[in-house]
Amino acid sequence: MNFIPIYALYGEERYPEEADWLHWETITSRSRLYGFRIAPHRHEQFFQILLLRKGRAQALIDGESFQLAPLSVVAVPPLCVHGYEFSEDVEGIVLTLFEREVRGLLADAPEVGDALLRPSVTTAREEEDGAAELHNAIRGLIREADRPAPGRSAALRARILLVLLSVFRLGAGEAPRQTDGMGRAGQLARAFQALVERDYRDTRSVPHYARELGVTPTHLNRVCRQVLGRSALSLIERRIILEAKRYLQFSTLSVKEIGILLGYPDPAYFSRFFLKAAGVPPSRFRRW
Repeated sequence: MNFIPIYALYGEERYPEEADWLHWETITSRSRLYGFRIAPHRHEQFFQILLLRKGRAQALIDGESFQLAPLSVVAVPPLCVHGYEFSEDVEGIVLTLFEREVRGLLADAPEVGDALLRPSVTTAREEEDGAAELHNAIRGLIREADRPAPGRSAALRARILLVLLSVFRLGAGEAPRQTDGMGRAGQLARAFQALVERDYRDTRSVPHYARELGVTPTHLNRVCRQVLGRSALSLIERRIILEAKRYLQFSTLSVKEIGILLGYPDPAYFSRFFLKAAGVPPSRFRRW
């Protein structure tokens, strides 16, 4: 069976034993090794920011194609399937961070974290203040990362936070309007989304998630509709469908095998479920 590859960094199966929680490299340094083509893959724990400074590229993000021009910024959260084809004159930077560190840094700005930890693509204009701000923030971060100095750890965190805020302000991710200013309801909705990300393969039970969150299923459904515009079950199923689409597009697993992986041992039931959500049966979706 051919699963979607999960790498540490592209082409590396394992995390370095003493991995720093920040890694940076030029786009050229890695893509040149693979003929300027990075095949679709994903990372289990990493959050990445790609800044294209020169050249062109085509990005494939969860099955959707994007044309990248100079000053394009791509934010890629963990488990998002992504791949690239670069022109040979490409120049740019890829920053890699552990998701847990990003969430920690943005704990006091949940709307920023919610926005950035979704896949996004933005292209800025050279004359925009935000483009210069991001470029300077990344340059300052790299300079700090490459020199041993007193207080380096604290300085790195401060500079990484500046990079994350610069990406957010540039528009590489916009927080859903429904979560802005929602207070406790917004916090519960975000906690529910995090649990779904953890448990969606094992259960679609709304009472399961409600128990984990210490609320009733009725209250959880009410909050999901209020904040996220969907029922709790609909949000769980949407996450399952996203994973099913990823496997259909980027693996050679059979429809039956994909259904089993996602908790649907009955192939006919899984096909009906997919058809209802996606509008086409899984076999036809794979041929697109």
